[in-house]
Amino acid sequence: MGEHVRPRVSAYAIAATEDSLLLTQLSDASPVFTPGLWHLPGGGIDPGEQPMEALERELYEETGLELHDAHLVDARSYAAHRLGVSWNLVGLFYLVDLKPGPLMVTKTDDSTCAVTWMPLSGLEHSKLSPAAIDSLGMIGARGVRTVDTH
Repeated sequence: MGEHVRPRVSAYAIAATEDSLLLTQLSDASPVFTPGLWHLPGGGIDPGEQPMEALERELYEETGLELHDAHLVDARSYAAHRLGVSWNLVGLFYLVDLKPGPLMVTKTDDSTCAVTWMPLSGLEHSKLSPAAIDSLGMIGARGVRTVDTH
């Protein structure tokens, strides 16, 4: 008999300025991706919750910011194995506009331990989650380093 794979659908916020991307750092409680990586704000859609509701909730929990507007731009599938669980994750990616406010993790017992506006010029693939890497193509980011060439 094959190994059981748990499905998960998540909503992710892509919030970018001309030169930076809003990212959260994964804590040890991250269920799918490796702790320490920088990841997009967002997360699992709870039973009975609409994707946009999950996006708003997760965005506030992980960044302290409120959603002004969002547009679905892509969906991607990921396979991951963490803490003895195999996952098939489907990520829904939204380009978002945010209401102004201070950055803060408001739910500290969850999968996020830090939040920041990360300069696009300083991003390294080795420090990003697969979903964060994919988001760079969705915003047309250039100059993201796979190795330091400067």
